[in-house]
Amino acid sequence: MALPVVLLPVGVDDAALDACLGALEASTPAGTPVWLADDGQAGPRGQALIEHWLAHTRLQAEYTRRPRPIGEAAHLEQMLQACGDADVAVLAPNAVATSGWLQALSECFARDAAIATATPWSNAGETVSWPRVGELNPMPADPQRLLQALAGMPLLHPELPSAVTHAVLIRGTARRRAGGLDVHSYSSWYAALVDLSLRMSGLGWRNVLCDNAFVGRGAEGEPGEGDMEVLGNRWPTWTARLAGFLMDDPLDAHRAHLQQLAGQAIMPQAQRDLFDASGSLPGMEPL
Repeated sequence: MALPVVLLPVGVDDAALDACLGALEASTPAGTPVWLADDGQAGPRGQALIEHWLAHTRLQAEYTRRPRPIGEAAHLEQMLQACGDADVAVLAPNAVATSGWLQALSECFARDAAIATATPWSNAGETVSWPRVGELNPMPADPQRLLQALAGMPLLHPELPSAVTHAVLIRGTARRRAGGLDVHSYSSWYAALVDLSLRMSGLGWRNVLCDNAFVGRGAEGEPGEGDMEVLGNRWPTWTARLAGFLMDDPLDAHRAHLQQLAGQAIMPQAQRDLFDASGSLPGMEPL
């Protein structure tokens, strides 16, 4: 299965970008198309970091930089339009991807043609935050244990109020049909993604959780100035719907299941430590 394009809007935080690129390199199959899109944000150190990464990456990566910024939402819409009808995974510049994240998102789309956006779990993902909903949880202390737990999760693809900005796979045909991002009303990717999600939902598409993928993040996304007021005026029930989701947490059982699987996961090294060199439990004679 061909993997979608990864679109990474470059930010101003050099340390976060370094961690993001390192995790992307380690967790994404070689040859995956990646587009680093810089709206004039990276400083000299950030640009040097990108150049070094481009020279050594196994990914099929490109880097573009605007001489003058045009704004987060407007810049992302330009990049998405350039991708045409292709499915695109937008990754936050402070995101920390984990192994298999992109394959899981792509397989999520393949299971249901009605899915317009697929969002993975995150430690800082609002409605999809784990282990506690709506909180900025710490990054997982044992990523390998979490990956083992994710592999055992049932693939329910529950409905979300909207996609979330830490990482989201967007179906190109659904985005085109809904008219793309409204860059005239919103300045931030946060608000523009909510608006796009709601418009796609109104056309019969689904915004879902990808049950078996996780992408960490250092902080939650934020709306631009005035964006939430515009969202509230256009979608009067949105604020109450989001608040109700966070309070009632319809994903509570699903979240708890992932927590249980993570607690039960036995890592290969831990299993080896149970045995001595003869292959027997310590203190026991081999048969």
